[in-house]
Amino acid sequence: MSVMFLPLRLIPVPMQCVVMASVLDLAFSRDKALNSHLDGLNGKSFRIHVKDTGAVMYLGFKSTRTWVHPSFDGTADVQIEATTAGFARMCFAKEDPDDLVFQQVLKLSGDSEAMLRFKKLLAAADLDWEAELRAMFGDFFGSRVAKAAHLLVAAEAKVTSASKSMLEGCLQNMQTPDAQRLQAWQAGVEQLAHQISKAKGKATRLEHRVETLPKQPL
Repeated sequence: MSVMFLPLRLIPVPMQCVVMASVLDLAFSRDKALNSHLDGLNGKSFRIHVKDTGAVMYLGFKSTRTWVHPSFDGTADVQIEATTAGFARMCFAKEDPDDLVFQQVLKLSGDSEAMLRFKKLLAAADLDWEAELRAMFGDFFGSRVAKAAHLLVAAEAKVTSASKSMLEGCLQNMQTPDAQRLQAWQAGVEQLAHQISKAKGKATRLEHRVETLPKQPL
């Protein structure tokens, strides 16, 4: 799937770092209202791993400025991991990061406070990556990357939909009970459990009566 993101894959990781740092630093420094968010991230670092390409980048914050490097002499506070499609869904399709984490598309680990501050920064900045790339690197580069990202997101959605349809078909072929039959079965189980409970109650009361009867002499 990531072959569809060819314009990005052809760029060496150090150059990808330059692209990301340029976009983020310019966008964040342009809006002074983001300074409070940037202050909260001062000294924090993030390891970004693109699983299907193997690219690893480190994102960090210092004195309200942003840096992105291909290596880092230390341990990152937060680890972020996804495929190119996952990052495309977050950056270009603007899907909620929390939803992507819940769907296990995006994996986060590390300092929970730094993660929360970073998500708030991204929400407040509301980056338009296509517009930023066009403004920074020209229409040709920006449009190619954005087009590839949207195609990748659409292709993944199509595959997911096809997989879901295939699974539903397999379940039907296996004569798996539908929702109505499952509800009827559950109701029957609950009724049976109620009857068993009543029977146990009657048995307990009967045992109690037998125990209280006067014993006959032998």
